Amino acid sequence: MIMSESWKKRVGVVYSTDSGFQYRQEEEESQESIPPQQQNLQVTTDRKKRKGKTVTLVTGFQGSGEELRELGKILKTKCGTGGSVKDGEIIIQGELCNKVMDILRKEGFRVKRKG
Repeated sequence: MIMSESWKKRVGVVYSTDSGFQYRQEEEESQESIPPQQQNLQVTTDRKKRKGKTVTLVTGFQGSGEELRELGKILKTKCGTGGSVKDGEIIIQGELCNKVMDILRKEGFRVKRKG
């Protein structure tokens, strides 16, 4: 007998005594993908909360998390450095604003330097 795994998608409620209660199912985030030519990305450097190390931040991306991770991977590979993708931002290690901006322009994005 195969057990239903629908209970794993329940959010916020463990048990309810209300006979008419309906469990709220976790919903997938489906952000609409916008073409690169219509996106305005901001590139800036930051050292706050990073133990004095400088990083380059790319913000303003509109699209799915998978597309954001893919763009982050492209930037890290072409810059030859490490980084990560967190909270809708791409973090590239080092002060590489100009290089990141050039790469993003070649990918078709509109880019502005912030700060």
